[in-house]
Amino acid sequence: MRTPLNRNVVDHLTRTRNLGILAHVDAGKTTTTERILYVTGATYKRGEVHDGTTVTDFDPQERKRGITIFAAAVSCTWADHRINLIDTPGHVDFADEVERALRVLDGAVAVFDGVAGVEPQSESVWRQADRHGVPRIAFVNKLDRAGADLDAAVRSIRDRLGVVPLVVQLPIGQEDGFTGLVDLVGMRSLVWVDGQETYREGPVPEESRAEALRRRRMLEETVAELHPGALEEFCDRGEVSTPTLVAALREVTRTGAGVVVLGGSAYRNRGIEPLLDAVVAYLPSPLDVPAVRGTWQGAELRRDADPEAPFAGLVFKVNSTATGRLTYVRVYSGTIRKGDTVRDAGTGRTERIARILHVQADRHTELDRAVAGDIVAVVGPKVARTGATLCAPDAPLVLEPPTVAEPVVSVAVEARRNSDTERLASALARLVEEDPSLVSRTDRETGQTVLSGLGELHLEVAVEKLRRDHGLEVTVGRPQVAYRETVVRGVSGLLYRHVKQEGGAGQYAHVVLDVAPLAADADGAGDGPELDGAAGSGFVFDSTVVGGRVPKEYVRAVEAGCRDALAEGPLGGHPVIGLRVTLTDGATHSKDSSELAFRTAGRLALREALRAGELALLEPVVEVTVTVPEDAVGAVLGDLSARRGRVVGSTTRSGTVVVTASVPLAELFGYATRLRSRTQGRGTFTTRPTGYAPVPVALAAGLTAR
Repeated sequence: MRTPLNRNVVDHLTRTRNLGILAHVDAGKTTTTERILYVTGATYKRGEVHDGTTVTDFDPQERKRGITIFAAAVSCTWADHRINLIDTPGHVDFADEVERALRVLDGAVAVFDGVAGVEPQSESVWRQADRHGVPRIAFVNKLDRAGADLDAAVRSIRDRLGVVPLVVQLPIGQEDGFTGLVDLVGMRSLVWVDGQETYREGPVPEESRAEALRRRRMLEETVAELHPGALEEFCDRGEVSTPTLVAALREVTRTGAGVVVLGGSAYRNRGIEPLLDAVVAYLPSPLDVPAVRGTWQGAELRRDADPEAPFAGLVFKVNSTATGRLTYVRVYSGTIRKGDTVRDAGTGRTERIARILHVQADRHTELDRAVAGDIVAVVGPKVARTGATLCAPDAPLVLEPPTVAEPVVSVAVEARRNSDTERLASALARLVEEDPSLVSRTDRETGQTVLSGLGELHLEVAVEKLRRDHGLEVTVGRPQVAYRETVVRGVSGLLYRHVKQEGGAGQYAHVVLDVAPLAADADGAGDGPELDGAAGSGFVFDSTVVGGRVPKEYVRAVEAGCRDALAEGPLGGHPVIGLRVTLTDGATHSKDSSELAFRTAGRLALREALRAGELALLEPVVEVTVTVPEDAVGAVLGDLSARRGRVVGSTTRSGTVVVTASVPLAELFGYATRLRSRTQGRGTFTTRPTGYAPVPVALAAGLTAR
């Protein structure tokens, strides 16, 4: 039961919003964020992406490329509410930045292009938010562009995202003539005039009144279907009053039963104030979300958003700057002050908080303390990694960390000067610390340093940081994709006996394994289904041993040994995915059996089983969405076919054709240059990971030769 909070605490938490801005690349996330900062008075000049003057895209690479790469935290105030806002990347290569941000947010604004509607990466980030249970409102941007259509964008939200859109605004004018909005909740008009700082409020225009009344009625009916209180009032009175409608919209947003949809043009500063009003009215405060849950020594614990409770916070970002190491923390409970000692629950290490910083992108202001609901950066912790739990030393718990995606692309990185080899190793360790989706390792066969990430752009940005931030001259090899191996035909009843006797205590373990594919329809022919989710990317271990022939602690050791064996498959040394291992029998020795012996037996038995079965090589596959002029469609389709692409759909929109295809990632290196040459620079494309698929037999033979 939640402990009652004093009035000041309740007021502070009720007036706090922690939200993120989510979208497909180029939908207008950063411009929307910049306009929010400008409208709220947090900045005094409108930052522009094309001019490189944005607050949140402050990194030189972000300004050079015109995209968001690193999640940036900023704060502002609106209607006496504190808004902590994180602008997230839209490019698929930086999806892990979005994942880490979503882990600590209470709500989000999803930005959609008014012309394109739901695009591939906007769908991906929406699913990420679903996994974290983050309530959202939608902002359909760029309604002033040619071809913009709010209703079409709403249909794509309904059809592609599978949610109930609750449209609370009606545009006044279309495309270039878009001048304002009709607020269907307050039944008023909001009109923006170029050159003026804010909108002019008035009654609903006569020419829009009939349509506004019709849409208000539709909104009331839809909300009544989702909310019992609104339904009761609708049945009693035949309508839903504005106060009830606002309360119902807030509740269905919190539960995810519906999504409030607003419109506007961030670039022209139209629709930002109503968007902020909706953030305050509909998105939850820290008090509206469930208490955070953690574990300690097998017991489940919870922490309420209470400044008087024991301190607990989650590290969601680490950044090394010229002034020191910044550790970004979402405070879930308690209060943290300068000079406090906190515990890293994962390592048991204690750290001292030297400084607490209020973050405004790359600018910081010192604070004396941070309380439950705050998002701050702290200076002092030296080893806390992304995903670490910082807590009160006398009240430990471990919060669930953000998930980290597995790398799919690798490059070899070498220092040009031998004297820089140690500096390169140190710089790579720093990069991996800041971005857990990067992995650095040394190839055992070649001795090369290999850097792995989520895509070409991801690795390009990392290499540029090595050069710019660490002053290293490096050479980079050609990108290579991360292959996987999977079981096509397993084995049953494989018996393995591990016996080792070299004086003193020996080792004895006897196991019998069944190995079978989780995705039984992966046929290795290259045209089979893509493998993802639980069916294709997992490992499941079962035990059917009866009669205590293998004690439980030894069963766990066998499972650990099997997981060890998954690191390198027999085809080409790639990780093995998509299999089920069942321990069916075994035997022990009264003196020589141990957990180590059974772990060794599990590892060697599974290796033997994989060699005895039939395996297939898998490669990462992405969904490619290519937008090209109609006269270039033939050349683009031919090129996709040559890259082993499989076209799954196409649509025509505003004189262009949007082609969607499934293409192996290995075939897309250098595709941006080829697409530009085939379309005279008019073609664009985006990608979205969809899983793994079998490599064609002819290609697999060359890739598995060792």
